[in-house]
Amino acid sequence: MSAANQPAAGETEEMQEFLAALPSQHVEPLWSQMSMMVPPTPNPAAKAHIWKYEDTLPHLESAGRLVPEEKAERRVLMLVNPNLKSPFTTDTIYAGLQLVNPGETAPAHRHIAFACRFIMDGDGFTAVEGKKMPLTRGDVVVTPVWHWHDHGNESDKPVIWLDLLNLPLFTYARVNFAENYASPRYPSELQDPCEWRHPWTKPLSEILAMQAESIDIGHATEETRDAASFVYHCYEGEGRTEIESPSGEKSVFQWKARDTFAVPAWSKIKHFNESKAEKAYLVACHDGPFLDNLGLRKPVM
Repeated sequence: MSAANQPAAGETEEMQEFLAALPSQHVEPLWSQMSMMVPPTPNPAAKAHIWKYEDTLPHLESAGRLVPEEKAERRVLMLVNPNLKSPFTTDTIYAGLQLVNPGETAPAHRHIAFACRFIMDGDGFTAVEGKKMPLTRGDVVVTPVWHWHDHGNESDKPVIWLDLLNLPLFTYARVNFAENYASPRYPSELQDPCEWRHPWTKPLSEILAMQAESIDIGHATEETRDAASFVYHCYEGEGRTEIESPSGEKSVFQWKARDTFAVPAWSKIKHFNESKAEKAYLVACHDGPFLDNLGLRKPVM
């Protein structure tokens, strides 16, 4: 008998018999779970968490030495939320750090999931549907649904970026899959500018959005709260972010360039620039467009 069908103290014998008979028909009473199904506030399972780049980079570099490109296909360390398992960085967003060594190619494929990438270090390229684009620090590159794409590195140093996809959604809607191209590279020609490359600007998407925020020296942002969940990445500067989750749990993250942190939905967020010498720049990926399209996004507060 499930917890929903457990008899409560004071219930009549007839009610107990009624509840005991439900599991055999694979039905359950909604009234015993109404507060869980329709809670008073958004109730994300993810918790706020920060991944310090200086702690993660050595492991990514080790993967670059130990994992050959022909075995990895995509050499990525997933950023897994401590309250969940992969592919959850937040309840709706997956994030991972990808490294491509000099001379390597991440082979061409296409998939149902939508992807965007924020370039953290080095110089590489990505090609989407035959359009080859240079990648450099600060760029955002979008890979729309079911578009052939591959990545590579023609420089003499590794290139590293932050992958951001809507993979958690497919643990519920199990319709994501990938198709590999017959060759490692999809035929492409250099194109710059390209509609899928956005050098430090806001890309257009109906699934995931990217935004850039600047915080002046010694200043703090207004406190905000949104039904969207966020993955933040520090591009430059240093500071801290104060987060209060819907459950009331409070977190304070000290960040600097190349650190990444997750913010669950409906959390209160406030950023502080603690530098006395430079502005702080944060880039964020959020699932607002997806929620908007389904009519699920409560107005920003």
